Amino acid sequence: MDKALQTMIDNMPEKTGKSLEEWKTVLKTKSFAKHSEAVNFLKKQYQVTHGFANTIVSLSKEENESPADLISNQYKGKEELLPIYESIVETVKNFGKDVKITPKKTTVSLIRNKQFALIKPATNTRIDLGLKLKDKPVTERLDDSGPFGTMCTHRVKLSNVSEVDEELKDWLKEAYSKAE
Repeated sequence: MDKALQTMIDNMPEKTGKSLEEWKTVLKTKSFAKHSEAVNFLKKQYQVTHGFANTIVSLSKEENESPADLISNQYKGKEELLPIYESIVETVKNFGKDVKITPKKTTVSLIRNKQFALIKPATNTRIDLGLKLKDKPVTERLDDSGPFGTMCTHRVKLSNVSEVDEELKDWLKEAYSKAE
């Protein structure tokens, strides 16, 4: 978890009147079809600011879905991309026991002490792999971060499991080694 999010969670009781766990209990009593409905409920019924409401709803949803559910939902209709995802995960698991694979709603974070990579099924035919490789020049294949913004420094577009080759594995290993 990044520092800003942890600070927000720590400040939640003082700023909103309830802890994250208490807010999760409130949300469990309701059923919302959309994320925005839950956010608006917290804002209107409890005068929670948008930032806190959005965080509460996001963290509540993630907890209610198992990692397997999150992965399954990400790749629904994109099943042909699963071998690419699985190959990347298998590669990083071999780096060390300190690798954490953290599925979220739309991405999977690869974390050591810090996040070093991010896997996102970007389209029905492509995975975007974000990497943190500070000071590494971009190449034709190792592109700038694109939609990942500051979460990653680079992005590699993958459409076939054969693209999880030695070059890509070396970039993953480098990103992992820098995340101490």
